Amino acid sequence: MPTYHSVARDEAHQVFDALEDLYAIVYAEPPYSEGPEQVARFREGLPEETTRPGFRLITATDGTLMLGAAYGWTMATVTWWSRANEDPPPEIRDADKFAVMEWMVHPSHRGQGIGAELMRRLLAGRSEQYATLASNPVSAARRMYERAGWQQVGTSALSWGPTMDLLVLPLQLRPTA
Repeated sequence: MPTYHSVARDEAHQVFDALEDLYAIVYAEPPYSEGPEQVARFREGLPEETTRPGFRLITATDGTLMLGAAYGWTMATVTWWSRANEDPPPEIRDADKFAVMEWMVHPSHRGQGIGAELMRRLLAGRSEQYATLASNPVSAARRMYERAGWQQVGTSALSWGPTMDLLVLPLQLRPTA
């Protein structure tokens, strides 16, 4: 049975090694097929991610093994993904959004509800009207997001990877606990 932790911003550095290891395992799989260069870029960005307004990190562990993690931060009113091919509808653009930056579950622990519980805890009690994330359109995760109610509102062209689907989920009607 996993143990879930809400990791404080000033304690997040204590789980960077485990986050890096989980990222390397999850994103080595197709369609991502990421290697050491992408893993290093992820790790280098972690300290800055924790300084973003509204940062929240939730982890799932079993002893010393990190089974999953999800984190994000507030994307302020009138801001949107920097490489988006188009703006979202005005009601989304003009609202605060919670940007889910990573949502990962160890391959050997998928299908056990860990990912759903991570996201439930990550989004619980958020003041933003919407959550948003970018997803590889050919990944299994993309189909899961759609089944969970996420809706595509655009795409984003990355210089280092595939075009990503930009998805949103309304939060104002979600339970807070």
